[in-house]
Amino acid sequence: VNDFFNATTEKWKNRTALNFYGKKISFRELRDKVDRLSAALYDLGLRKGDRAALLLLNNPEHVIAFYALLKVGAVITPISPVYVSSEIRHQLEDSGAESVICQDILYEALEKTGFKFKHVILTNISESLPKLKKIMGKSVLRSVYQKMAVPPTSITSREGFYQLQELIQKYPPTPPQVDINPMEDLAILPYTGGTTGAPKGVMTSHSNIIAALTQIHGFFDILEEGREGLLAYMPYYHAAGQVTALLDGVLFGATQYILTTPEPDNILNTLATQDVTTFLGAPSLFEGLKDYKKTDRVNWKKLKYVMCGADALNEATAVDWKARTGVSLTDAYGMTETTAVAIATPVGKERIGSIGTPMPSVKAAILDPFEDEFLPLGEIGELVISGPQVTRGYWHNPEDTQECEAVINGVRWWRTGDLARMDEDGYFYIYDRKRDLIKYKGLRVYAREVEEILVSHPQIKEVGVVGVKDIKVGEIVKAFVVLEAEAGAQTSEQDIIDYCQDKLAAYKIPKVIEFVGEIPKTDVGKVSRRELREWEE
Repeated sequence: VNDFFNATTEKWKNRTALNFYGKKISFRELRDKVDRLSAALYDLGLRKGDRAALLLLNNPEHVIAFYALLKVGAVITPISPVYVSSEIRHQLEDSGAESVICQDILYEALEKTGFKFKHVILTNISESLPKLKKIMGKSVLRSVYQKMAVPPTSITSREGFYQLQELIQKYPPTPPQVDINPMEDLAILPYTGGTTGAPKGVMTSHSNIIAALTQIHGFFDILEEGREGLLAYMPYYHAAGQVTALLDGVLFGATQYILTTPEPDNILNTLATQDVTTFLGAPSLFEGLKDYKKTDRVNWKKLKYVMCGADALNEATAVDWKARTGVSLTDAYGMTETTAVAIATPVGKERIGSIGTPMPSVKAAILDPFEDEFLPLGEIGELVISGPQVTRGYWHNPEDTQECEAVINGVRWWRTGDLARMDEDGYFYIYDRKRDLIKYKGLRVYAREVEEILVSHPQIKEVGVVGVKDIKVGEIVKAFVVLEAEAGAQTSEQDIIDYCQDKLAAYKIPKVIEFVGEIPKTDVGKVSRRELREWEE
């Protein structure tokens, strides 16, 4: 990835790489800032193989920090900005990260973890804003800072704490020379929920990334290096935003229009006024935009393609979107374990309900969900993927890795956990997911993780959690709750929701609570989510 970055930033050095609310940063400037920060990180002691966390919003500093860490050979573990302290701590402890680059307004959650770092590097959201917007941004942030238990100005006076911009200004653009083995050395360690509900680190090598990006450009051959514009509003920490913008956008010379807050008006205004050529969104976004009054401000036909990913696309959304805008949604499928890309729809050859065909160098098939055996064409089974962008496994977790692997005739397949079928033309159709996976706006929620938090409530005896389909967000979390006998009417739905506030990220907290007399179970005593879904239906 470092070689790719150096070549691209040299080739397109005079082109705008990042446009942050009007503040433009060229590829030459981006390279200079990355090289300076990497020199600083190396001087602070970061070395090849060290894990370093990023707790950042979408802004230029996120891009700079990402590539600077790669240049010292560090392994990046991106953390969701909406995580609460307990979730942050789990990822830090499991990954072994000892350094973090953090948005200063997110530091309070980090401090509450009690985690001890070697280095904490802070950055401010206004640092790359244009002058006028910087003044406005500071006035808005000032009210936020006043509510913080630890003001940012006092944080960086501590030992081991630094300001990102000060490091960039202090050091020369002399990055360290690090020998990377692209097949073996990890670049990123993103975390995703596992079948048990505990987030797991997905080992993603440099070669996984380069394979994924090469596949994208082999498949979508209408993309031109150094000539595209894209809207970078999907979170950089998430696989979709990371691969399509933070990696592909930079490494193929695209201009990124970065939005920190992905509000519909900001998205539509940028699409209408800037030279954006491609657009990616989750199904819930298109479901909202298809009925939004300002959607017609955008000439959607000028875009090379409009892609939908990160969750299952509802057929009604796809039909209504084309009726409203005149363009088809190009559906795509991937997961963190496949470096966010595996299957996509050929442009102009969309089929309603299908996620498309495998990317170049990717094999896809349908297996028996429980046996390592292929199913006949047209039958529904578990979707499996094989290809050079597939992870070699979960970080320090060989058991769960083995559970997701199937080796047939010498080929290693990755079990996705999604139920699907393939038609006679090689188009795939998703039908359902393994039952404990809930997707809210493309984000994964595992039922058992939520259940474990709820059952720790002193007034809850038993609980079962399922996803309830919602056309606007994909699925919402619903909990069926059995109260302790003495709880009675003193425990309400709102009491339980409030209990989750500091224990789960907001999107994981149940939106609906239903009190029941008992939870249905299987013959081995497990919660029968199948029966809970039947109740719901």
